[in-house]
Amino acid sequence: MRFQRFALAAMSFACTAAMAAEPIQPPWGKESNLGEKMMLEATSVCTDGKGHFVALTPDDEDTNAVLYYGDEKQLVQVPRPGPYTSATSFLDPRFFNKGANPNFRGIDWRVMSSVEIDRKERTCSLTCGEKKIPLTMLDGEPAAELLRKATFQPNPQKFVPYALLRDTKGAYYFVDRGFHEAEKKNYRVFIGPRGNLKAQKMTNVISDSEGEIFSTKRGDLRLLLDKAKPAMWIENTKRRLELRQVPVEENLPLIYNELGVYEGARLGTPCDDQ
Repeated sequence: MRFQRFALAAMSFACTAAMAAEPIQPPWGKESNLGEKMMLEATSVCTDGKGHFVALTPDDEDTNAVLYYGDEKQLVQVPRPGPYTSATSFLDPRFFNKGANPNFRGIDWRVMSSVEIDRKERTCSLTCGEKKIPLTMLDGEPAAELLRKATFQPNPQKFVPYALLRDTKGAYYFVDRGFHEAEKKNYRVFIGPRGNLKAQKMTNVISDSEGEIFSTKRGDLRLLLDKAKPAMWIENTKRRLELRQVPVEENLPLIYNELGVYEGARLGTPCDDQ
């Protein structure tokens, strides 16, 4: 049986966090040629008038357009939620739109928000769940100047949900993993009642063809690839507690708004400050 073991030392977290904080190059680079200059000048910038800005790079087919959000000093890249989505749509489970399609092309649009930008009419607005916020498009030179002065960063999210379970008494067992590609083997485990989950000190992670074992100082959380079988929490090799697996994708608002794990965390979306 082949195992993959991932050490979760504090040094690893520090290194990956430092990597994620390094500035990225915007699509127009250093405006070293005509194409780059045209790219910067064609990028739309909108503001809510409170020091927050969104910027959308141009692309005729919207396949390579990039959305950024931030202030006049720093803009972060907003990730697309899937391959069939517009660059102006983004995942933000903190805001819920109960009237949206729960399953269109595999995406639950109830937890999606968006920026609407009409370059021709020079109008823009922000939608966070059911909340709509008017934005104002900046004129050419002020927009270009803001883009030249700002630094550009990767999305600031550090972790995303991976697994959610609960016992018969209502305690939750939550696992998340690193958000950025280089950090996806960094796992965390939280245990506790809704609104008060506590982080467990990780010691090891084992993954094989049967499932995963997340080892902590307190005990082991065992997840099976066969979802029909119960997951298990084991303490001191004696106390075994069967757990019910809760679908992550169907419970994102619960995870982000009620468990307490992501309280105060910024997701790097235009809804961060709404």
